[in-house]
Amino acid sequence: MWRRLPRADDGRVTEIITGPHMSLLEILALLGAVVLVVARWLPPAARPPVTIAAGSVFALSAIVLGVVGIRWQMLPVLAGAALALPFALSPLVRRRTGRPPARRARWWMALPGSLVCVGLTCTGPAAAWAFPVPVFPEPTGPFAVGTRVMQWTDPDRPETATPEPDDRRTVVVQLWYPAERSPAGTRRAQYLGRTEQEARTVADALASYTGLPAFLIDGVPRARTHAVPDAPVARDGGRFPVVLFSPGLGGVRTQNTAWAEELASNGYLVAGLDHPYDSAAVVLADGRTIDTEIASTGDDDEDDRRAVETTRIRAADLSFVLTQLGRLDRGELDGSLTGRLDTGRAAVTGHSLGGGAALQAARQDARFAAVIDLDGYPRDPDRAPFHQPVLALTQAIGPGTDERYLPRLTEVLKLSTATSYRLTIPGAAHLTFMDGPLYLPPVPSLVGSLGRTRSPRVVAATTLAFLDATLRQKPGDLASALSAHGDLSVHRPGDGR
Repeated sequence: MWRRLPRADDGRVTEIITGPHMSLLEILALLGAVVLVVARWLPPAARPPVTIAAGSVFALSAIVLGVVGIRWQMLPVLAGAALALPFALSPLVRRRTGRPPARRARWWMALPGSLVCVGLTCTGPAAAWAFPVPVFPEPTGPFAVGTRVMQWTDPDRPETATPEPDDRRTVVVQLWYPAERSPAGTRRAQYLGRTEQEARTVADALASYTGLPAFLIDGVPRARTHAVPDAPVARDGGRFPVVLFSPGLGGVRTQNTAWAEELASNGYLVAGLDHPYDSAAVVLADGRTIDTEIASTGDDDEDDRRAVETTRIRAADLSFVLTQLGRLDRGELDGSLTGRLDTGRAAVTGHSLGGGAALQAARQDARFAAVIDLDGYPRDPDRAPFHQPVLALTQAIGPGTDERYLPRLTEVLKLSTATSYRLTIPGAAHLTFMDGPLYLPPVPSLVGSLGRTRSPRVVAATTLAFLDATLRQKPGDLASALSAHGDLSVHRPGDGR
């Protein structure tokens, strides 16, 4: 299945792939290339019409793809067709010009060339499957989802990453919220950025940060999500509990979009943060891009020290954003969410380093009522007790896991004066807890073995159960709901003290 959405920001038509990992045009080009190769092996009478039809389909598809943009996954298909085309068209040209047909190569001489051409064309769909344009799962809640991007500057905090004494800490925040249903065909939000250009800037920065060639994930900026930019806020639903999210080290505010949309469709407002000079790339409202300054020094002790400092800054960012959301609710900041945000029911969450920042923010800021740590190492140097319940989701602990991780996490969970939970999800990897499974190769060591569909569903189901129990006080057996998805450890107040 595929569908065509409205024009992208640069005026080009954007094709969104929603079923197979290739668009209709790409599938037509692929079929045309394959048939061009196979035509050589057909009976003589069938070769001319089949060759003409296949060549026409391939040529027209390739031309249109050249206009709307060719993905790198199609290059092997084009190469295979280019190799086969002279051999397929040569007999037709000779017949049209009246020249005698060339001597036909014996089958055992032609077979290797045909196999090479077929191999090249098959590489295309394999590459499209390994590095697809991400297709986001349909949110299952009763609300549609709206989104908007805010930029806030904290007048009370200097920006420590720059030498300018008057520079103040600025964060970019994306909100996902329950919205009214939009008409069919309404433009959906760009993934990774407000515009396609911003999305490409962020995608290139993420590739550079992780050491991947940028072309491998060039399909990611093409994706559209289910949220509608600036959609009207849902009339029903009362005041929405608030969930703040901090991404992994070098991560960006949109890295958990599938999760954020699912929560928003179930009546939560989710605020995802970009942390300038830490996130891979942060595009400000004036168009400036702030690239990450995070890099490994090769010294484990120094890297740990820097991670502690980065976590401290992120924790302060999270508290600042909660303050701003309160101002937004009170009407002190412009926005249609005035009177709709319940910041008295706020959870702080994060992935990886962001999970550590969430734990630290909760200890420092009693306004947060619950914490979700998505496979994050706690780095708070203060081991003081805190009052919020915690849900820590982890991948399976194995030989490659930092031996300090589980003891440190267990120690922190025991510091909570509320019942807390650690859920180890079988088949999960570190990137299972973000959007990575939707667009990275399904290699278990990289994204886990839960699959592209199940990964976001498991993360959403477990975190929703925890948020419903802690922020909405919904009745039910939370431990049973969580244990259905993995190996659960429950830490109750007083255990181990």
